[in-house]
Amino acid sequence: MSPSRTGPAGKIGADQAVSRVVDGIKRMIVSGDLLPGQQIRQEQMAAVLGVSRLPVREGLRQLASDGLVVHEHNVGFAVARLSRAEFDQVYLMRRLLETEVIRSLAQPTAEQLAHVGALAEAVEQAAADLDLPRMRTLNSEFHQAIFGLSPLNLVVAEISRIWTWALPYHAVYLYDEAGRARVLAEHREMVAALAAGDFEQLVELMDAHRSGSEAQLDVMLRSGAELRPSAG
Repeated sequence: MSPSRTGPAGKIGADQAVSRVVDGIKRMIVSGDLLPGQQIRQEQMAAVLGVSRLPVREGLRQLASDGLVVHEHNVGFAVARLSRAEFDQVYLMRRLLETEVIRSLAQPTAEQLAHVGALAEAVEQAAADLDLPRMRTLNSEFHQAIFGLSPLNLVVAEISRIWTWALPYHAVYLYDEAGRARVLAEHREMVAALAAGDFEQLVELMDAHRSGSEAQLDVMLRSGAELRPSAG
């Protein structure tokens, strides 16, 4: 057998291919190209991502372990779909864990605050450009940057995992102009509270921010509407 397939170089290449698959499929889910419940066809993914089926299969297994996709025997892989009860539990866990993490924060350094502020500005720029997939990605990075200031690293990692479960649902309201404006305004308030070291105010702002998205997603789940991009 060729050393490129069995040696260290071959393993690195295989790992890179799997990483490309994981990142690519995650981007498709975040952007709305793949919707909750939609089947993921391995042959199609291999062609789109320029890899063989083997790394696609391994990448899908990794995404399944993260809870972003599910596998059904004799059916295949599909984007995970949250039930009503699971959706409620996701937001319950987010509220409890995010509150504890924020209350564990210390006054951020100038460098840390600048990083969070830069992410908030990047979200605003993406909104101005109507680049909604990028806005969704940056929105997640903004929140994770705040949580990442906490010394509670295990809790922060769990929050990230919970966010992943609801990733296809997180920012449906960003397709609405008023929803985007509200998100941006609340981000600015969060940055100000963080800069002031007012963590109880930051908890309140995060609760309101989370409740806004939860309320709109609640309407969607109750109506049975699909997550499809709309104008605005």
